[in-house]
Amino acid sequence: MMKSLRQDWLSNVRNDLLAGIVVALALIPEAIAFSIIAGVDPKVGLYASFSIAAIIAFAGGRPGMVSGATGAMALLMVTLVKDHGLQYLLAATVLTGVLQILAGWLKLGALMRFVSRSVITGFVNALAILIFMAQLPELTNVTWHVYAMTAAGLGIIYGFPYITKAVPSPLVAIVVLTGVAIFLGLDIRTVGDMGKLPDSLPVFLLPDVPLNLETLKIIFPVSATLAVVGLLESMMTASIVDDLTDSNSNKNRECVGQGVANIATGFIGGMAGCAMIGQSVINVKSGGRGRLSTLVAGVVLLILVVFLGDWVKQIPMAALVAVIETLHRRFPGIQLILNRGFEMVPRVRDKVAMVAAESLFRGWDAGRKRYVEVPPADRGAFDEFLARLGYEYVDETANPAYKMFLG
Repeated sequence: MMKSLRQDWLSNVRNDLLAGIVVALALIPEAIAFSIIAGVDPKVGLYASFSIAAIIAFAGGRPGMVSGATGAMALLMVTLVKDHGLQYLLAATVLTGVLQILAGWLKLGALMRFVSRSVITGFVNALAILIFMAQLPELTNVTWHVYAMTAAGLGIIYGFPYITKAVPSPLVAIVVLTGVAIFLGLDIRTVGDMGKLPDSLPVFLLPDVPLNLETLKIIFPVSATLAVVGLLESMMTASIVDDLTDSNSNKNRECVGQGVANIATGFIGGMAGCAMIGQSVINVKSGGRGRLSTLVAGVVLLILVVFLGDWVKQIPMAALVAVIETLHRRFPGIQLILNRGFEMVPRVRDKVAMVAAESLFRGWDAGRKRYVEVPPADRGAFDEFLARLGYEYVDETANPAYKMFLG
């Protein structure tokens, strides 16, 4: 027990503290943006990110993973908020937590072992693309100052580690760029432009909804969907953090932890949330490994928005965009494409399996031979792809085996 406590909380204190601060700063604009998507006040998303992160630090099954308000969950709330209002959303958040706890008790987290590695890779790489696309509005129709600040941020993030790794470079980039923007009085978009920050601590409240079957009929479909989507994203994120840190997580405990966090969040006026792949990667990249980093992220987030809001509002969005845009280097599939193009999958090299777009070809294995169907327009690109692997294309359309492949 004591060994586990030291490992999860006290084995990496300095890095966990610094990584948690970096994550807290990056959480603020995202929480505000997700609140706007869901159609609620920004404080709903901010309170949710604080509550879920702080509680999951104790109750979750994956140390170092960050949870909070997410875009996937926010999209599922839009209709409920529009048709019935915030109070029904809070009730749905509590019910979501109950369903997730049931999933944990039924040990449904163990089903993650049936999710293939290719599905997880596709999931995180799709998220990498979405994360990149989400930052584009901050880089379009803006002045050259924004591009200069973003470039400077990227330069600090990648260059500062060559000087020292004592402090996470993303934190240095945020502090330096904020100081430059304030000193020069640059007219660029800041965190304050995203929405109003809360000026008080969250308080306990009961959702003001009728406790009857009609209310259950309204919120149950939404809660069930939120529970499933939240657990899927959390389980996949946990698997990715497992790979990044070369350690294991307790998926069933994570299911229960997500449920406990959502129940508590619903009772303090927050929206349902789940694990955040982007913030989790930022945490790991910044040196966070233990539960302390997640707790610090949630607590510092609340301190920043409630007590230091006047300073936080002046953080330029360009600095946070620079931090977020460095994430793609941590996604395995994106690294593969950026660094080496299409490559053979090492674990199935002997079966001559190849990584390529499914729309390009479909195949059937016969020994060490691979039959593929290639559209004429794609023939040149496919020949180049095979050349990288050391193979060549042979036309065998007359071969009986090929006719069997076409079926």
